[in-house]
Amino acid sequence: MLKLSKSAGGVRLEVKVQPRSSRNQIVGEQNGALKIRLTAPPVDGEANAALICFLPSRLRIPRQKIHLVKGDTSRQKIVEIDGLDPDQLLARLDLKPSL
Repeated sequence: MLKLSKSAGGVRLEVKVQPRSSRNQIVGEQNGALKIRLTAPPVDGEANAALICFLPSRLRIPRQKIHLVKGDTSRQKIVEIDGLDPDQLLARLDLKPSL
């Protein structure tokens, strides 16, 4: 089950990034985090930039609504998404909540 928490303007999501992949894709859930593979290398913030570019297209929201809150230099990150609640986020990711 994804670890989601409500924030003032939306929702926070834990993300695990796997850089230097063959393509950008959402793999699924791993230990409560959304696992995302990115083609960018983990150098000079390139993977962070790729993440911030990839998520808006998948979630169908403007790039300005996504903020990296924690994990600039880590594969484990926390991303804040403004304007969505947890149910909307899961629906747009096409993930079902675990019971």
